[in-house]
Amino acid sequence: MPGGAGAGGAGAGAQPGKPGKPAQPPKSSKPPKPAEPSTPGSGSQPGGGDGTTKPPPSPPPGKPAPPPAPAALTLSAPQRAPADKRWCEKVTVEFRNTGGSPARSGTVTFATHIIGALGVDWATIRSSQSLPAPIAAGATRSETYTVCVESWRVPLGMRVETQDVSAVWE
Repeated sequence: MPGGAGAGGAGAGAQPGKPGKPAQPPKSSKPPKPAEPSTPGSGSQPGGGDGTTKPPPSPPPGKPAPPPAPAALTLSAPQRAPADKRWCEKVTVEFRNTGGSPARSGTVTFATHIIGALGVDWATIRSSQSLPAPIAAGATRSETYTVCVESWRVPLGMRVETQDVSAVWE
């Protein structure tokens, strides 16, 4: 049975010129390309690969919301001005609360340096005063303090410089 229909069958192109069935390419020659991954969670997109994100779960009804973030104060550099006595100076500090709760109370600590006539730093004296509380969340507050050391520590020709300021708060 040379050249019979059993060898090639009635495949595409067996009857050229007949308009009944258009010739189709084999399915393996052009696989379809999906635009997105076909399995949920397999893509690089958060939520499931379909381009949507899921919001974080909300607390069940009847449960309180999580507490706000604690107070977080940042302090400006001290702005110094002379006072009426050589062993004192006026120091202005700006407090900025970047936290989610108010700063209700606290202490501000000043590091005051005693400087000699030739610029030698002879000593550093620490002193503390109250924080100008309360400082609301997101608020900025400026306060001017009079910072003094004992008069005998600053003889004639010497001066004071408050160079560092820190704070602790609740």
